[in-house]
Amino acid sequence: MKAVAQYAYGSCEVLELRDIEKPTPGPGEVLIRVRAAAVDAGVWHLMTGLPYLLRLFGYGLRAPKVPVRGRELAGRVEATGAGVTRFRPGDEVFGICEGSFAEYAVASQDKLAAKPAGLPLEQAAAMPLSGLTALQALRDAGHVQPGQRVLVIGAAGGVGSFTVQLAKAFGAHVTGVCSTSKTELVRSIGADDVIDYTAEEVTDGRRGYDLIIDTAGNRPLSHLRRALSPRGTLVIVGGETGGRWLGGTDRVMRAGLLSPFVRHTLRGFISKERREDLDILVRHIEAGALTPVIDRTYALPQAPDAIARQHRGEARGKILVIP
Repeated sequence: MKAVAQYAYGSCEVLELRDIEKPTPGPGEVLIRVRAAAVDAGVWHLMTGLPYLLRLFGYGLRAPKVPVRGRELAGRVEATGAGVTRFRPGDEVFGICEGSFAEYAVASQDKLAAKPAGLPLEQAAAMPLSGLTALQALRDAGHVQPGQRVLVIGAAGGVGSFTVQLAKAFGAHVTGVCSTSKTELVRSIGADDVIDYTAEEVTDGRRGYDLIIDTAGNRPLSHLRRALSPRGTLVIVGGETGGRWLGGTDRVMRAGLLSPFVRHTLRGFISKERREDLDILVRHIEAGALTPVIDRTYALPQAPDAIARQHRGEARGKILVIP
């Protein structure tokens, strides 16, 4: 089968379109014919091996342990391993795996859900990681409540576009932050207010938000706290500060250390890959409260271009790779 693989860390040039062996599902696993895969921020980090801290978490010290990139997908079940009870060949599914930039991929049945009724497989591929991150950041870390004023920084990105819609579904008043070219998109997905960060400083202290979801930003904690209400909550989702050793995790760690000593609640956040929450996303989709935003699609050989576009921050919603 065709797959986009790498055998050394580096920039997009290390990615190669190769013929590799089709995977075989093990116990509890499902073989999927990939219809579409999505690009998330983590793809760039796994490709480059940066920050170095992630290499210590089992991804490979000198080279990627899993050579095929991509972690989000949607497609049709081709075969099932022993003990699989939730799916059978022919089912249309979406979820999380290792190695989705390929014609076939294997995933645990516990990280898959049935495709929402009426949603194309391509759009379903955009949901798993970004949708879970948005849902859990709002509900579990932010404890969002109806009527709260919520600020979403990076509102036009993959996670941000889901966060705006889900915050509205939770009954919040939502303000999205994005660049000039993306303001209409953010309004179209339900934001009550939109701030163009190129024309206006969002952390000038003139507004007070009950909850700020900062998706892969780089603003200092002191600036973000100026935009919080006296008892507001800041949730940091990732970060792109560029440090080769810690990356954005240094800001997350500082938030955790500072939080006990200030009136604000400051939290770093890492999403959990839970099937139950995939099912919650499906319910929001089928209720009409959530629609995956697709920026553009790339053919499998152009996966490096897709990753580069996402890392430059140019995407409006999610970027897809089509095998």
